[in-house]
Amino acid sequence: MGLLKRIGFYLGGFALGLIIVAFIFRGKDTEFCYSPNCRVLKNIRSKKIQYPNTIRKDSLLVNTILTEGNVVFSESDTKSTPCKTYIIEEDNKKEPLKITVKNCDSTAVVSFVVEK
Repeated sequence: MGLLKRIGFYLGGFALGLIIVAFIFRGKDTEFCYSPNCRVLKNIRSKKIQYPNTIRKDSLLVNTILTEGNVVFSESDTKSTPCKTYIIEEDNKKEPLKITVKNCDSTAVVSFVVEK
């Protein structure tokens, strides 16, 4: 079998595989989180979010920060035992926002909202 024929078979199979994968994942809300920032935010979003009585329940703002924000690992306490504490900030063009989230096993508690 010649080299050009092998390359043709390879490219044909590769194209068919891409079409099948695109068809399977097109309708689903799939997200591939490989970075630590993405994994932490996805883990927090998957849990029930609780708010203390001292802050207002601005869930749209919190969801925006949990979707588009960046985890500041240098300021976060990732080694605490019952609940890990993460500092998440989102640089908005109008005003940068920063929240503190205690990530427990089944819930995530938004404990502090700072608007700079």
